[in-house]
Amino acid sequence: MGDSGEFVRVFDTTLRDGEQAARVNLNTGEKVQIARQLERLRVDIIEAGFPASSPGDFDAVRQVVAEVRPPIIAALARTKEQDITAAGEALAGAAHARIHIFLATSPIHMEYKLKMTKDEVLKEVGSAVKFARGIVRDVEFSAEDASRSEIDFLVEVFTLAIESGATTLNIPDTVGYAMPLEFGDFCGAIIKRVNKPGVTWSVHCHNDLGLGVANSLSAVRSGVRQVECTINGLGERAGNASMEEIVMSLRTRSDHFGADTRIDTTKFFSTSKLVSNLTGVLVQPNKAIVGVNAFAHEAGIHQHGMLCNRATYEIMTPESVGSPGTDLHLGKHSGRHAFNERVENLGYHMTTEQGERAFEYFKVLCDKKKEVSDGDIEAFLTDRIIDVIPERNYELKDFAVTVASGGKPTASITLVHKDQEITEAAVGNGPVDAAYKAILKILSFEPELAEFRIRSTSELADALGEAHVILRYKDIKAQGRGASTDIIEATIRAYIEAVNRLYHSAAAREVKI
Repeated sequence: MGDSGEFVRVFDTTLRDGEQAARVNLNTGEKVQIARQLERLRVDIIEAGFPASSPGDFDAVRQVVAEVRPPIIAALARTKEQDITAAGEALAGAAHARIHIFLATSPIHMEYKLKMTKDEVLKEVGSAVKFARGIVRDVEFSAEDASRSEIDFLVEVFTLAIESGATTLNIPDTVGYAMPLEFGDFCGAIIKRVNKPGVTWSVHCHNDLGLGVANSLSAVRSGVRQVECTINGLGERAGNASMEEIVMSLRTRSDHFGADTRIDTTKFFSTSKLVSNLTGVLVQPNKAIVGVNAFAHEAGIHQHGMLCNRATYEIMTPESVGSPGTDLHLGKHSGRHAFNERVENLGYHMTTEQGERAFEYFKVLCDKKKEVSDGDIEAFLTDRIIDVIPERNYELKDFAVTVASGGKPTASITLVHKDQEITEAAVGNGPVDAAYKAILKILSFEPELAEFRIRSTSELADALGEAHVILRYKDIKAQGRGASTDIIEATIRAYIEAVNRLYHSAAAREVKI
């Protein structure tokens, strides 16, 4: 941690706004895994979800409250009383709960989305904040699309929110419209005109023009002391401001900002990989701070400079963000202690029972491979160990795939459904296509394959193959992952995982399959 002046609160919304990214659908178990790692990262506030939006979100917030301390746990709500009540119920029992209320204030949102006048918006803000304050002591109010709102009206709205009991006021750049200098001046002017001591000012910047981090930092320079962000910049459309970029900018240039955070930056790399693995959203190689190329040097002149003094081309060290340094190889002679330490360093949190199962599977994998990489471990933890869904409608019992030169690939699949074994066979254009057609014969519905991806977990020749699929049925999407030394098995497991998630999501939304 730096020794510069004031602290900026880090409000993480990976579990709420980050999950709203296209093709991302985290379940409760996965959200709790991420929340536990955010606790280790020492974020100040975790926005765990939007309880009124679905039973799944409500349950996820309750589980995070039950298992994660000490960060403030926040829940999002519209200004509707039923939303605020749901947020309060989901947060019940939290050591420190926050209800986060939002309402749009820009002319275009008020006219076309809300169909409300300024007076109606003011009345709604006042009553909603008062109602929330009757449930919890910590209430945040966000003026959605603030960067396109009239500053005089915003001052009026924020003043009323404070008088009604809000303790944190958020100035969002909801559609990533603002420019850094402009946004900094805008935030500074609002803070000065409202002029209410004891209130925390916050920003929530989106990345539509690639300026989410720049706008957030400009706001910090103007007096904002809370930044809302996500791991890897995950979020709606082009995403949110990236937490790791904001925090490392404040830490590296504390001379410029005069502010720092309480974040344990050495956990960034493992947190980034955890979020990427569980969401299925890959991190670009040249991503600042956590990309695999962030500390890679190939040009000869760069390498020469690095050999002379690392500071010639590195303004921060890999160790400062937890990027891998010296690697201890794990294999069949490795013990439980070394394995458990590696799992923890990768950002995963296992129960005692999960840890035992993980170590047993690790030993089985060691008999198949000479060396087990971090990627192998992450793959089987997410595929075999973490309880990703509470109930599995289908389990893989057995499979056989035949591919011969000049003939069509065939697949025979046996699944267990309600204690009954069902076997079907099919031919296809390839082994994976044949396997998926056989599975479809077993299912009582026909989901559409929306996305299919295969990757190796490392550069080793015997690396695990990891498959990722997204299935769509009606308006429901679900992702599935599978990992195995046999790539066909990995693709089959991924498909079945996605099928089980579809059943779970459909049941939560009362959609019949």
